[in-house]
Parts: sequence; C-alpha cells; structure tokens
Amino acid sequence: MPSAPASPALSWPPQLLLRAQGVRVAFFDVDGVLTDGGLYFSAEGETLKRFHTLDGHGIKLLARAGIVPCVISGRDSAPLRLRLRALGVTQARLGTEDKLPAAAALLAELGLDWSQAAAMGDDWPDLPLLRRAALACVPPGAHAEALACAHHVTAARGGEGAAREFCDLLLVAGGHYRRLLEAQMGGAA
Repeated sequence: MPSAPASPALSWPPQLLLRAQGVRVAFFDVDGVLTDGGLYFSAEGETLKRFHTLDGHGIKLLARAGIVPCVISGRDSAPLRLRLRALGVTQARLGTEDKLPAAAALLAELGLDWSQAAAMGDDWPDLPLLRRAALACVPPGAHAEALACAHHVTAARGGEGAAREFCDLLLVAGGHYRRLLEAQMGGAA
C-alpha cells in the first residue's frame, strides 16, 4: 500500500510567509549564524569552526529550489571555504567588514533587488542587510540591535539549526517545501 503524501510538520504565521514569498536570494552571516559564534584556535593558531549538518542541508535545499544562498562574512578561513565548497555555495564574499556593498554587488550580479532578498545575521555588521531585506531573520542569541530589526527570531541557536529554520521558512513561503519533502520520501518531484 503506497504511503500518504508527505505532510509538512512546519508552520509559520501567514504574515511572515507573505513577507518571505518573493525571496530569490538569501544572505547568511557565518559566525553566530552558521556557527555557534565561538572562535576555536589550534595550537598552531589555525581557526577551527563547527558547522551543523542541518544548516548545510537547508542551504542545499534552497539552491535546489532556485533560491540563491549567498554568504557574506567579516572573516575568511580555510575551514569556511571548505564548507562552502562542500555545500555548493558559489556566491560568497569573505573577509569583508562592510557587508552592504558586498550584498548590493551580489544583488546586481543576480539581477535582483532588496524586495527579493532575505538576510540572516546576528550583530552590527549585519544591520544594513537586515534593515533592507524583505525578510530579516536572527537567531535568539543575536545582539539587541539585530533582534530589533528581525521579522523572525529562530527557535534554534546559531550553529545549532538556526539557518535550517530560516531555509525551511523560505522554502515553505516559496511553495517548494512540500515538493522537496515528497521527493525525499520517494514521491513525485
């Protein structure tokens, strides 16, 4: 007997889904969003980062749905580049403290504008993006100024599935979530 179609277990308020509906590009900060915000150093001084697999899979799902994941970070490191390469993220600006020009350049390259952008950040360098994006999302440990800009505060903390929650919200709002879930469960794509 075939199983019933996948029924999504996620839900968000209608006004939040409407706000996220036209998003075609998602900007991600790294430290405090894709990681727990801690900086780990080896004895040789190499920076180590911990990434969550839920976040990585969410970023891959965004790309499969046609929503471009873009990473803009004030830091640049070999572990970060390795992780982005593994996730297939091709749009990244690393080692830039001034994130607004980097985001504007990415939008121009993609032929998109701020009304089609969502952003997830957690601190002052992310404020220009959070204030301009159609949807601003932050993890619960974000700085007060970032929290004040947020349309949505995730239940999960940075580096512990917060980015996945952001991705799932975008996928549901864009009408992609159910199709991707059914394809994963062996149903029609």
